[in-house]
Amino acid sequence: QVRLVESGGGLVQAGDSLRLSCTNLGRTYSSLAMGWFRQAPGKERDFVAAITWSESSTYYADSVKGRFSISRDNAKNTVYLQMNSLKPEDTAVYYCAARLGGYSDYHKTYDWWGQGTQVTVSS
Repeated sequence: QVRLVESGGGLVQAGDSLRLSCTNLGRTYSSLAMGWFRQAPGKERDFVAAITWSESSTYYADSVKGRFSISRDNAKNTVYLQMNSLKPEDTAVYYCAARLGGYSDYHKTYDWWGQGTQVTVSS
């Protein structure tokens, strides 16, 4: 069973940076794709970024392209989300997720989820 634990959220000002981490403490798979999603109060859970485990192909939502970067360290079973030039509209709970197979930007196709970490960006 995959078990995801996120860390790195917090309260920052607009223009600041944060790095989120997501570590898989459970079973690993060579075909495991990882994604980051976020959910603001009263809104849907939105795709932010994803990375395939074997090819390291990356994908981003248009709203974060050029500001956010997803990467992974296979030796540590950890995926990172580097968030730069943060904006107030980036405020949300950020969730790490995993799925078997390739890339997907649809949250319902992910099989495992972390507990979420709050990111708050003040103006």
